[in-house]
Amino acid sequence: MGAIRFAVIGTSGITRWFLRGACEDPQFHLAVVCSRSMEKARAFAADYEGAEPCDSLDALAGRNDIDAVYIATPNSTHAAIAIRMMESGKSVLVEKPAAANAQQWRAMTEVAWRKGETLMEAMLPTMSPNFTVVRDRLRGMGTIRRYTASYCQYSSRIDRLRRGDVTNVFMPSMGGGATMDIGVYTLYPMVALFGMPAEVKAMAGMLPTGVDGQAMVSMRYGEMMAQVTYSKVDDSSLPSEIAGDGGSLLLSSIHLLHEVKYVPHAAPSSGQGPAAEAEIIATKPAANDYYYETHEFISLLESGRKQSDINSWDNSLRTLELTDEIRRQTGVVFPADSANA
Repeated sequence: MGAIRFAVIGTSGITRWFLRGACEDPQFHLAVVCSRSMEKARAFAADYEGAEPCDSLDALAGRNDIDAVYIATPNSTHAAIAIRMMESGKSVLVEKPAAANAQQWRAMTEVAWRKGETLMEAMLPTMSPNFTVVRDRLRGMGTIRRYTASYCQYSSRIDRLRRGDVTNVFMPSMGGGATMDIGVYTLYPMVALFGMPAEVKAMAGMLPTGVDGQAMVSMRYGEMMAQVTYSKVDDSSLPSEIAGDGGSLLLSSIHLLHEVKYVPHAAPSSGQGPAAEAEIIATKPAANDYYYETHEFISLLESGRKQSDINSWDNSLRTLELTDEIRRQTGVVFPADSANA
């Protein structure tokens, strides 16, 4: 196909992170930077040779020289922007979470199907080469008994919130909160590997804005138990772990799969015997983390496929159905949850 002409919508830090990886793909061409502010669009575009600034979604939708868009705007706006772009003949790579709720994602996939456009959620860890390493090793671990994932990262925006400055990430109207911002990193890989749990029990620490600042979720999958912990109000260095009859996989971080170890079960000895020797099974990434999701998306465009096998429409839907249930149990309500949203 040659170069794929992209527009990025949104000029936050996540867009710069995305572009570091995307620009490593020789078929990626940044053609347009779109922001609500022309001043911001110009300043951002100036760092990328050949990129044009734009401050109008209408103008962007009307262009015929754009093949695809990357959307990194507040969560509650993902659906409307994605639908608008797909209706105008552009494929969409949308930042996680794909939408504010499952209802919005269903609407997005319906348009993608009708218009014949490629649509994919930019979920980082499942695109890592080491996600394939994890998935392949699971096949030899016997019955999987436990999935435990942790992602706790103190947010500087908490300090701003305490000063009365409420940013998008903590606004219900923007689809904010810990579940949607970082909790999805613990949930999506679980769904991609094991499907939907049979039972969900969630509890959260709420912020005065009406969204969660931290949460713990316990889930059941037949013989497997799962628990995820995530927070934007404190830090944690705990690894994530998947345990089976044959041993355990230790993941240094669930959102960036750089270090993966396999630890076989040691002989029962009440802790008095020799420790099991860990085997490093991770591969060293050959590119920036964000390269892999861009490369996957471009590969879909080249082959004419509408969705990824891993970051599939179904996996994104299931994850959003799960976050919907977590929010229902913890009392986090978005305006977008209305039937008329």
